[in-house]
Parts: sequence; C-alpha cells; structure tokens
Amino acid sequence: MAELSPAAQAVREAAKEAWGRQDYPVHTVIAALRALANQVVPAIDLAPQEDLESRREAMIWGMKAQAQLTRQQILAIAAELEGGNG
Repeated sequence: MAELSPAAQAVREAAKEAWGRQDYPVHTVIAALRALANQVVPAIDLAPQEDLESRREAMIWGMKAQAQLTRQQILAIAAELEGGNG
C-alpha cells in the first residue's frame, strides 16, 4: 500500500476509531469527503488574477482561490484513500 499523507492518515485513523474496527467502510469515507467538498466548497471557474481592477476584486479573488485550494486538498485526501484503499 502506498504511503498516505498526514492528512489522509488522520482521516483513516478517525474513521477506524469511529467504526471501532480496522476494516472500516473506506468507500463510505471517500464518498463523504467528496460530498463535503461539493457542499462546502463547490467548484467554480476562477478568472485569471490579472483581470482584476480593484483591491476589493483582488481580495474576493484571493478568497475564492483559497476556497478552491481547500476543495482540492479535501478531494486529494479522498483520492489518496481510494488509491491506497485506506
């Protein structure tokens, strides 16, 4: 099995503890992470930063960019668990 990142390891350990066993339903956890990303941080198209005209637009762009980074991090944990089968 591939080495998991610290984030994926933490999710795996939390799932094992929550289910009280080593053979927790990994696909359920993966599906929950994907649903979390879709509900909390929906995917958006983000125009390039050079199109911004004001400081306010730059701040909003930065917040949206950070949200998309968070989304990608959540989905990366799900992909890791899926690839390594938790």
